[in-house]
Amino acid sequence: MSSEATAHKITRPNLVAVGTIVWLSSELMFFAGLFAIYFTTRAVQGPTIWSQGAELLSIPFAAANTTVLVLSSVTCQFGVFAAERFQNKRTGSFFQMSKWGMREWFALTFLMGAFFIAGQVYEYAVLVSEGLTLSSTAYGSIFYIATGFHGLHVTGGLIAFLIVMLRVAKARRFTHSQATTAIVVSYYWHFVDVVWIALFSAIYLIK
Repeated sequence: MSSEATAHKITRPNLVAVGTIVWLSSELMFFAGLFAIYFTTRAVQGPTIWSQGAELLSIPFAAANTTVLVLSSVTCQFGVFAAERFQNKRTGSFFQMSKWGMREWFALTFLMGAFFIAGQVYEYAVLVSEGLTLSSTAYGSIFYIATGFHGLHVTGGLIAFLIVMLRVAKARRFTHSQATTAIVVSYYWHFVDVVWIALFSAIYLIK
């Protein structure tokens, strides 16, 4: 193979990564539609009905849950750094986080994401007990639709982490393909985290 052909092969964008970015762009449009529905419904219903629904939300609890999800992006990125250096598992003691590999960082990210989903389910249970349901008011409908669809995306990310960790655990060696898969999953996870920050700001903070 000539040096020119080799250079072309090396510099060619990874098709999986490009495809993921294109798909995430379509997902961004989906959530943009949800934001449009949220603010349009809010404008039509008026501040009184909206404030009555918003008063039921626990901002401190949601903020704590949000912090866990945002920090999971940090642990996910540490997993990506490990994948980029082809370190699939820890090289030292479990308590030496500096020597963790991709599997340990992704496992921690999974637990943090699962904690977020558990917190969201708990919040739903409390709100339903207080009378805010999907069909009770327009506020309840858009709240559950917006946060629920995001929760489904987070759950999809958790499944992706499980698949990556299982594939790596069963493989004899950590390959470039597996590292690429881990990086692509991180793109998705960072995306759902950023979307939640926007949702949290719109639903919980903007009065």
